[in-house]
Amino acid sequence: MTDDARTTHEAHDAEGRTPSDFTDGGHGTPEPRRADSSGPEFSRPEFLPAGEAAPFQTEQPRDDGWSQLGAQPDRSRWGRPQDHPERLRHDEGEPPGEGVQGPAPAGENWGDPSGRPRYDTAIFASQAGPPPPPAQAFGMGPGWAPPPGGSGGYGGFGGPPPAPAPVRRGPRTATLAILAVVIALLASTLGSVGTYLLTKPAGSGRDPSFSLGGAPTGSNVRPPESVAGVASKVLPSVVSLAVEGGASSSTGSGFLIKGGYVVTNNHVVANADPSGQIQIQFNNRKSTSAVVVGRDPESDLAVVKPAETFGAPEITLGNSDNVVVGDPVIAIGSPLGLTGTVTSGIVSSLNRPVQAGEENSSDTTWLSAVQTDAAINPGNSGGPLVNVNGEVIGVNSAIATLGRSVGGQSGSIGLGFAIPVNHARRVAQELITTGKAKKSRIGVAIDPTYQGVGVRIATEPRQGAQQPVEPNGPAAQAGLKPGDVILEVEGVVLQDGNELIAMIRNRAPGEKLSIKYQRGGQEKTAIVTVGTAPDLPSPRPS
Repeated sequence: MTDDARTTHEAHDAEGRTPSDFTDGGHGTPEPRRADSSGPEFSRPEFLPAGEAAPFQTEQPRDDGWSQLGAQPDRSRWGRPQDHPERLRHDEGEPPGEGVQGPAPAGENWGDPSGRPRYDTAIFASQAGPPPPPAQAFGMGPGWAPPPGGSGGYGGFGGPPPAPAPVRRGPRTATLAILAVVIALLASTLGSVGTYLLTKPAGSGRDPSFSLGGAPTGSNVRPPESVAGVASKVLPSVVSLAVEGGASSSTGSGFLIKGGYVVTNNHVVANADPSGQIQIQFNNRKSTSAVVVGRDPESDLAVVKPAETFGAPEITLGNSDNVVVGDPVIAIGSPLGLTGTVTSGIVSSLNRPVQAGEENSSDTTWLSAVQTDAAINPGNSGGPLVNVNGEVIGVNSAIATLGRSVGGQSGSIGLGFAIPVNHARRVAQELITTGKAKKSRIGVAIDPTYQGVGVRIATEPRQGAQQPVEPNGPAAQAGLKPGDVILEVEGVVLQDGNELIAMIRNRAPGEKLSIKYQRGGQEKTAIVTVGTAPDLPSPRPS
């Protein structure tokens, strides 16, 4: 059975059943063709499970007895034309026009309308529907039954040829292309692995194909308030000093202020005064010579003037009175000669009394210092201690150590001390304008033997000449007398005489201080105006 289009006449001649072009009544009235088909619309058989018989038709049209048998004998293209189907039915004892209802039993000639075996004819009658599948038929597919339109059987007895077997199609071109790519990738991978295994040195641990990849992309720009941001702002204003004087030499740090001057520590440049040499190196590694403008051993401050500044910017001075414990700070300088070193920490204490150098010598220094845990080492001296805004709040000057070895230096243990910048500002200005700094005094002598609370004013003249309270001095004008015990200065409880000396030295002449003292068991308060000590050959504690 094919899907080729046929004429009504050809279909009626060739089929052994009623074509779909005709009505079921067998009267030859054609039904209209389907608009989307080029041939008659054939109904496909419905298959039942193996082992079940097709149900008998309850009603079959009865006409001239030929509608279910195909064309008239004289128009048939198979069998013997002279054998009329009506005669064959009479030969078998059946009345004319009687067709067999229901399918023929399995194993018999299902093309015979009588339902009985016929071996002497090639004429097969079509049933009302397709034959049932044989019992226990598995996997035969939809084309196992005889062609439903043929009545002449198989094997070339005149019926239409069976439908051709479906042509097996090969894989599509896209599938073949994908398969080729997969095979190529697999072959490449296996080749690489093989090459690696063949070229890898046995037991050496080396891997020729090893790679860590490139460095990640990023930016070296940092927020201005970060340590890196502050350092980039301040470093161009920080310098390194190398001093040669006679048989000794020293190194230190400093920073550039207004007017092209450099502030540093007195103990850094002391060897160069008056005949030594000072070499200053800026952050851009350019160097120049410098001379001492003035120095103050008592405050451990000095000012030098470089021959050139190479366009280096001046640093910004802050306000040390606004510093509180816990503020983050950054120390910048040249520790151990390593220029441009940056360390960070916090302010760990304020008004810390520090005595640097030997007492009663020309290099004795009294500091009411800013204490920090930022690492400060030899060579940091004179460098700036700055806040997060890049403003100088102190001049690094001293460190605390656990001890010193002979001929050696001890390093930072997390206790560094800086001169408050407010004191450094006043001293530097005086050194630049006059070449020397004023020394603050209140005119009292301290009793070194006192062990009680506070600081007691001496009761006897010191060294046979100096009176316990300087006549008409600042303390005497405020009402203080020998033997009085000073308990507090500006609200700070005093622990020893060094603390009182350091606090007075860091005050500018003319400042007024509130002092609480005790006399005869009673506490009293006095306002003392800081004065200026007369010029002496060497600084002495007040």
